[in-house]
Amino acid sequence: MKKVLAFDVYGTLINTHGVIVKLKEIIGEQATIFSEIWRQKQLEYSFRRGLMNRYENFSVCTQQSLDYSCDVMSVQLTSSEKQELLNLYQHLPMFDDVEQGLQLLSKNHRLVAFSNGAANTVNSLLSNAGIRDYFDDIISADEIKTFKPNPEIYHHLLTRTESSAENTWLISSNPFDVIGALSTNMNAAWVARTEKAVFDPWDITPNLVVNSLLDLNNKI
Repeated sequence: MKKVLAFDVYGTLINTHGVIVKLKEIIGEQATIFSEIWRQKQLEYSFRRGLMNRYENFSVCTQQSLDYSCDVMSVQLTSSEKQELLNLYQHLPMFDDVEQGLQLLSKNHRLVAFSNGAANTVNSLLSNAGIRDYFDDIISADEIKTFKPNPEIYHHLLTRTESSAENTWLISSNPFDVIGALSTNMNAAWVARTEKAVFDPWDITPNLVVNSLLDLNNKI
């Protein structure tokens, strides 16, 4: 039986900081820190909504965290500028290693996209990046109205793929996602894309640590 490789999308396949180019055009030198706050708050809002059982889909978290970033940094964006930035979330760039990595891994494994994003949003994002065809399916948190790292979504992944935890690997650059998968007895590979990447010190160790998707080939 082929192993199921479940790829996180935002931050793993797709570079969420791809908005920086447009941000630089709009707000100049504050763009990088603005992008970091936006991404961090986006995740925080998904965590909080999951814990509070006040689910809204990931695009709402993205929009509200953009508003927060504007407020906290005293940045004045017009409605059209905000919409332009939100629209970019359909056209974010993939990391350089992604297409070749997926091509190699798809030869011997079953690949699925596994995301907090709504399925139609993720489908458009992967299609626009030119990598949708590598995936057998898109499995979204939106299907059960919660977010990673709630254990329910990892069990949902196993149900949807009809796979066992032992036969399933999560591939993610997000430590919270890796820990979530490991906590439900799945295998997990952490993609640490930079030397500055830090894994949470929870006495939980990924099965694999790699710097690129290319490093996964022949290791799973």
